[in-house]
Amino acid sequence: MNKKKFISLLKSNEGLKLDFKLILDLSTETGKKELAKDICALANSRGGRGYLIIGVEDKTKRIIGIEKDSITEEQLQQIITSRCEPPIPIGLEFIEHEDKNLAIITVFQSNLKPFQVRENGAFYIRRGSTTDTMRKQELITSFQESMNINIELAPVVKSNPEDLDVDLINKYYRLHGIECTDTNRLSLMENTKIIYLDEESKRYNVTLGGLIVFSKINYLYLPYNLIRIINNVDNNNHKVHIIQGDLLSMLKECNKTLGDILPKNYPKSAVYEAIKNAVLYRDYTIINKEIEIIVGNSSVSVTSPGVLLKENKGSMEVSNDYLRRNMWIYEKIITLGEDNLNAQTRKGFFRMKKDFKKFGDVIFVNSYKDNIFKVIFPGINKIK
Repeated sequence: MNKKKFISLLKSNEGLKLDFKLILDLSTETGKKELAKDICALANSRGGRGYLIIGVEDKTKRIIGIEKDSITEEQLQQIITSRCEPPIPIGLEFIEHEDKNLAIITVFQSNLKPFQVRENGAFYIRRGSTTDTMRKQELITSFQESMNINIELAPVVKSNPEDLDVDLINKYYRLHGIECTDTNRLSLMENTKIIYLDEESKRYNVTLGGLIVFSKINYLYLPYNLIRIINNVDNNNHKVHIIQGDLLSMLKECNKTLGDILPKNYPKSAVYEAIKNAVLYRDYTIINKEIEIIVGNSSVSVTSPGVLLKENKGSMEVSNDYLRRNMWIYEKIITLGEDNLNAQTRKGFFRMKKDFKKFGDVIFVNSYKDNIFKVIFPGINKIK
């Protein structure tokens, strides 16, 4: 680690990926347990590499230092490998600062999340500057992001194939060159994971992805699958619009509604691009949030549940490093939709910025704190 990076870390406050400790006692069982817990929490938290800096008072930031031979990388690797599952990639280095030695344990990024402590089976995460156990929602999201589970294929209890739009189902298979009839429809849907056969009851349930893509009444089971449009500019139109149904219908209705609210000269295609990304890549495991569009004179924003980028940079220039989420849903929507539904995240970001080049900045907010991704466009008053 270069000195500039190190100084930057020292000046930072403890957070999701940074922890300070005065000492590291590896001679006791308690000390080893505490280390495993801390490393596990840093590894499970979002935001790139994590750092544990030893020899600094965590409250005052006073440099105390440690003996260089008090910790070895081999010793750390042995503790972490034997106590964390799967093993967490770490590195150790020493830096001299103010005539004192400080140890820096780097916790590298890994696609094997979530990590757990073997002894008690617990999954830990950083919550602000403290270590806490992961909640069910956080575990589901972490497993999904590491592709260990696919939430789209989870069956939804009490749903059944009658909830699906047969015409939409037939169209999907037809576009793949497959004839879908009353005779083979159930078999086809089971093979493509649109429905799931419960072995005990011998009844079919629809999967989460199946309901989201192919059901116009999925709100009966998934009330959070909606787009809320808040209109703060057009007094001749409704203040709040709630849009529900299958994803393609939602996108089309949303486009029409915004077309009625936004002025004719407003770059609507950029907003629609943001909505496509929100619908295709939102985190469907988050059941207490919905996609929200706020149309105002000073700004127009599109907010979707779940962060979209792996790096937490708040308002930033967007990188390639976005989460590949909902790939099963993505394939179905792209097959069923027109060419303009092919949302390519990075290219879409640049298109949004390009459309508003004459009017102002487009801001992308990737908030780990609120677990949302927001696109903020210049408002109605900025368009002349």
